[in-house]
This record gives sequence, structure tokens and C-alpha cells, in this order.
Amino acid sequence: MTDPLSRRAFLGRSALIGCSLAASPLLTPVTFASAPGDNRLVVIVLRGGMDGLDVVRPLGDPNYAALRAMAEPEADPPVDLDGFFAMHPKLRVLEPLWKDGDLGFVHAVSTPYRDKRSHFDGQDVLEAGITDLSQGLTRDGWLNRMLQHYPGAGTETAFALGRDPMTVMTGDAPVSRWTPEADLALSPQALRLAEVVMAEDPLFASTFAQSVALAGGDGDPVEFTGGADEMMSMMQADQRASRGVALETRIASFAAQRLRADTRIAAFSINGWDTHERQDRSLPRALGRLAEVILTLKSELRGPVWKKTAIVAMTEFGRTARLNGTTGTDHGTGGAMVLAGGAIRGGRVVADWPGLAEADLYDRRDLMPTRDLRAHTGWLLRGLYGLNRDLIETTVFPGAELGDDPGLLL
Repeated sequence: MTDPLSRRAFLGRSALIGCSLAASPLLTPVTFASAPGDNRLVVIVLRGGMDGLDVVRPLGDPNYAALRAMAEPEADPPVDLDGFFAMHPKLRVLEPLWKDGDLGFVHAVSTPYRDKRSHFDGQDVLEAGITDLSQGLTRDGWLNRMLQHYPGAGTETAFALGRDPMTVMTGDAPVSRWTPEADLALSPQALRLAEVVMAEDPLFASTFAQSVALAGGDGDPVEFTGGADEMMSMMQADQRASRGVALETRIASFAAQRLRADTRIAAFSINGWDTHERQDRSLPRALGRLAEVILTLKSELRGPVWKKTAIVAMTEFGRTARLNGTTGTDHGTGGAMVLAGGAIRGGRVVADWPGLAEADLYDRRDLMPTRDLRAHTGWLLRGLYGLNRDLIETTVFPGAELGDDPGLLL
């Protein structure tokens, strides 16, 4: 005999799958607002210090081979890009985007952060968008400051996604937040049953409906004649199925859902870029996750939305030019940015290349940054959202000098 079909039974049995729906983010009240304009921006923070010299290899530099001599040759060769730079073989799946002009790179860049090489400080400077930490950390991130000057921005204009705190989104401008735990992956039948259960409490029902919309429910009517036991069984099956999907892929898929609707900006992070040893093993795993994120966004945004989308992946600092004794790399300075999307002028590596001779390296150990990462990001913001150059240099990225337009957008 099944339990009575009541909200109390529904909430009580939800504990069996390890979450209390009463306290779940799924049931958190959500407000919605449309946003002006059609351009979309996805900011991905690569936490740990991505090695730009391995991701986008300057094979045409005569000093590169000696700095990066590996004990064992790679089974899969890198992907030639332009005769000078080559892309890490793990990114080969992105080669069609490169050929279509939807993938590009910016090399030999960094934030103004120098010398101390702390992940925490480096990420603070990156996400706050400031010059240094001598005056302390600002209470807001550069992307939130941009939103504060984006006319018509509402609470669903921007999403901070994932489990990691996104300082880049912190500030006075309203930002919606979502974590994978908020999406219980309910089947249509279970959603329908939940709606029936919640109907006895109009306020709770309204909140639940909003939350389902946030989690991506399509709202299609589904007939359901079972009881609470059947519902819980389906919920458990759905959760087991969702566990097989990589965290970053779920985040990218949710971001695409919102970007196809009213959302215009999304930010999240990918961990795993701190490659102190056996970089040939650890870096491909991180690159595989990044490639899957980009391909997921490309697949789910599609058509005109993809054409209006710019994706920028950035990291707190690069890594040493020379491999260390454990065939890894240590914290460095200059690095690379990854750009993707139909709005990007791709198919090229943008760089004022400094060279890799010892005398050309920063502190004789790192790739010398030749331009501020904030300047390239600032030009993206100017092109996508029409922000005034002075506003970018004084408010969004205080102390930055944009310099000449690198032409990152179509």
C-alpha cells in the first residue's frame, strides 16, 4: 500500500535520496527579468594556472623544443594552427571550430599580478579585475561592476554557475546563482506528481513552479496515476542517470538553456590546472573538460544564439617556461586565453610574441607577458555591450590601459 499522496509524504521521503526538498535550492524563490540586447558572454575561470605554452605551443620559436623536451614522445601530435603555433592534441576535437573561425587564442598575456605566485591572490586579482592587492581586495568583481553599468540589467541577466564561489560576479548588481545540486533531474512524471502534491499549498506551488523553470523543466503536462513510492523510485533513477554526466558538462548545458532565454551573461570555473608534475597526464584531463564545455555550448546554443555568443576562458597566471624535474611546470607569469563562439573573430592566435630566449623571459624563468589580460577582456565588453572606454579603464578594470583594439569580435 502506497503512502497518502501528500506534501508531507513527498518531503519526508525525499530524504531517502539525500536531500530535503524543503531546503533544496530547487525550491528557492526565483525572480525573472528580461535583458536588453542579443549578445551573450560566457566567462570561464580556469583555476590552478593553465600552462599556455603547452595549450598553444609556439613550435616556431627556436627555443621552445629545449625548454619542453619530454622523456617520451606524444602518441598524438599537436594540431598545427598557423605554422608557428600548434594546439595541444587534446583540443583536436575543437579543430573544426578553429577552421570555421569560431575558436581563437590570445597569448603572452596576464593580469598585473607578479612574483608571489599564490593561487589565492592570483585568482583574487583576476576576478576583482584590479591592479594589485596593496589596497586590499575590492568587495565586487569586474563582471558585476560591468553589470552595474549595463542599462536594463535584471536578476536573470547574469548567472553564476557551479559550486565554486564566483568572485567575478560578486557585487551590487543582481545575479542569479545555480549549482548542480539545484537540478534534481526529475522525470516529467515525477514533476507532474510534485505539482499535484504542491497544489494544496498555493504559495509553495508557485515557488515550486518557478524553481522547475529555473532548473530547466519544460512544463509540458504529463498524466501520472501512481503514488509517492513510484515518484521516489523515478527520482532515484533520474539522479543515478545524471551522475554519469560530468559536472562541467551539466553546468554548460544549464548555461546554454538560460542563454537561449533571457540570460545574457554566465560565469563558472573549471578546476584542475595546477600541473606541478606529470603534466602530460594531468593537463589533458583538464583540457578534455574544457573542450567538452565548449562543444556542449556550441551544440546547445546553435544557430543565431551561437552567432551572438563570445566565450572567454582565463586563468590566474601561466607557468614556468621550462619543465621541472618531475616533467611538470611551476607557477609562472605569462599565459594564454581561450576564445570561442560565433561572435569571435577566430582562426588566429593574437600575440605580440616576446620570444623564449632566456634573456626574453620574465625573471629568466617565465613567459614574458606583453599585454594585460584585462585589456583584451575590456575590448570584448566594449564590443559586446557598448561600454565607454573610459568606464572600462577606470571602473570595470581600474588602472587598465586598453591600448589598440585587437579585433577579437566580428
